[in-house]
Amino acid sequence: MKLWKKTAFAGMAAATALGMAACGTSGDTSDSSTDADGVTTLLMYQVGDKPDNFDELMEIANKRIEEKINARIDLQYIGWGDWDQKMSTIISSGENYDISLASNYVANAQKGAYADLTELAPEYAKEAYDMLDESYIKGNTIDGKLYAFPVNGNIYAQQVLTFNKQYLDKYDIDISGIETYQDAEAALKTFHENEPNIAAFAIGQSYNISGDYDYVIGKEYPFAIKLDGESTEIINQYEDEEQMANLKLMHKWYNEGLIPTDAATNTTGYPLEGNTWFMREETQGPMDYGDTILTNAAGQELVSQPITKQLKSTGQTQMANFVVANVSKNKEKAVEFLGLLNSDAELLNGLVWGVEGDAWEKVEGQDNKIRLLDGYLPNTRMSAWNTGNNMILYTQESITDEMIAERDENIANAEASPILGFNFKTDNVKTEITNIANVMNRYKSSLTTGTIDPEENVPKLVEELKTAGWDTVRDEMQKQFDEYRASQE
Repeated sequence: MKLWKKTAFAGMAAATALGMAACGTSGDTSDSSTDADGVTTLLMYQVGDKPDNFDELMEIANKRIEEKINARIDLQYIGWGDWDQKMSTIISSGENYDISLASNYVANAQKGAYADLTELAPEYAKEAYDMLDESYIKGNTIDGKLYAFPVNGNIYAQQVLTFNKQYLDKYDIDISGIETYQDAEAALKTFHENEPNIAAFAIGQSYNISGDYDYVIGKEYPFAIKLDGESTEIINQYEDEEQMANLKLMHKWYNEGLIPTDAATNTTGYPLEGNTWFMREETQGPMDYGDTILTNAAGQELVSQPITKQLKSTGQTQMANFVVANVSKNKEKAVEFLGLLNSDAELLNGLVWGVEGDAWEKVEGQDNKIRLLDGYLPNTRMSAWNTGNNMILYTQESITDEMIAERDENIANAEASPILGFNFKTDNVKTEITNIANVMNRYKSSLTTGTIDPEENVPKLVEELKTAGWDTVRDEMQKQFDEYRASQE
């Protein structure tokens, strides 16, 4: 999935999208208020497309919220395409609101847009706060202060190669020994020989090769830390032997027809539910329960093999952050609501699974197990990844106690990135970063999809990156990282 993000979008979002279709934010709805009965209304922004039964969901939710904390939520949705610009306008104009999913979390926190929750969260949302993995706190602390209440979800991520099981069965292909890209070659070749007109490795323009790295400002940029080497030095992963070996492999596969010829320009992708692909790369985390979420989203059985470590990273901890506006007149009540949303199972499950009795019912004798009903339809609920604490969500009957125990064990044992909690301040190198992004836009898709020869083109890429200011950015990044590491000792 580039699952909590990618599968949040490929799988989870496809299956359970929470969002909003740019509902209006006119002046008469922008002020939080307390009515004559003392009930506080909190204005909250969320991203995406709102559920078709939004009014019903919120009527049920607000009844519970009012009973518990004497508040109601005015939830406004903003579509994905408008989200960053709309929230930027709201923040820069000083418009009053109470809560939102974070937009450009680090930058806006540093600008003072978000309230300091360092003391408020443990006081007003103690039960939910105490459930958070310590990595969430570390990953969201900026200059010693916490500005977010993160959704407790996929605290670690792992890259996997995912296979369409119908084709594994049809051609009796064994994937049990796959641990690297190279290991998958035999399976890809067998499939391609039998189905030359179907994408063997279904990748497109946005594809990023994975490796044992963590990325300081994202996979799109050439700044990384090696997880199995010198973990204090920031490098250009394109100059690393592991990355070069994988780039060469992709180029070989491209020439052999295992990668689609239009991969570098394809922006439409390959639907999970289709039979147009054999292998793809996804991201999974503990709340995916193996291939359960992917399979549910696809409507057909999918099976995966991991190719990277289970890694707790800054990116994962900031995947879905709720923030309280610094302009809010109700900061304590806003945090109290976030505490309720992330600790009250009745409230959260009614939003994420839909209306009880219509979409689902509890399994008799098992308080935390549910059975889906005919009313469990698309767009009738909110998605788990950016709504609330996944640890208190009910699970379907297919999720066994053993799977839950494995989830918890994996969370406890997942490796923490060497740069977990390090947030690079770009103020001094904004021009260079823009120049570097322009260079990467010219090379990345063609290289990672195998369309061009890496031995010929990586040296050109490296040279152009240096001209764009890579050394300047890297030196500033290394300086800040060294200072961060010293502050943690």
